[in-house]
Amino acid sequence: MLVSGLQKLTLLDYPGQVACTVFTGGCNFRCPYCHNASLVLPERLGAQDGTDAALAFLEKRRGVLDGVAVTGGEPLLHDDLPDFLRAVRAMGYKIKLDTNGSFPERLRAVVEEGLADRVAMDIKNAPDLYARTAGLRLLDIAAVERSKNYLLEGHVAYEFRTTAVRGLHTAESLREAAAWISGAAEYYLQQFRDSGDLLAASGLGAFTDEEMRALADAVRPIVPSVRLRGVD
Repeated sequence: MLVSGLQKLTLLDYPGQVACTVFTGGCNFRCPYCHNASLVLPERLGAQDGTDAALAFLEKRRGVLDGVAVTGGEPLLHDDLPDFLRAVRAMGYKIKLDTNGSFPERLRAVVEEGLADRVAMDIKNAPDLYARTAGLRLLDIAAVERSKNYLLEGHVAYEFRTTAVRGLHTAESLREAAAWISGAAEYYLQQFRDSGDLLAASGLGAFTDEEMRALADAVRPIVPSVRLRGVD
């Protein structure tokens, strides 16, 4: 598995836990607004695999940190991810896994083995707009739908989240996305931030705080659990 980064302390990436964040390299999506372009295209980093260093750090932080958030890139792109998660679990850590939902069988296997305590799955947009939002010419979202349905069945604590981007999302497209995940226990609309390391920023921008609140209001009749992130 390719570990391309480590944030040694986070109070945000794993809600309710004092955690660190492990970033895996590589992704099968090319979302133009992605703020981790160097992780999507790990050749930009020119870095060697940091898996051993990450595990050594976690060994030293036993009893200090509660959990580990594993994000990307797309962690489930790596077929040896379970080996890493087993090592993390053996140290006694809680695990949160981020995913774009495109590997439902791997997601199911991780959950059923007890290697994730919480899953955060991106909902890119309304189903008809998925390919464009994911930066792909074509995309069969059947796999994403299987992941979404699996989480809705309640096998593990989960959240769905959408980064709202001016130029890609509208109130109507977000209502359609919300209808697709109707019944979601937790749904977050995240405010887009230009990190300066985007894949393709042309024509994209952030909604204002007031606009984000209006988008949440538009979604709330469909998914009452919707909340905002990144809005003051």
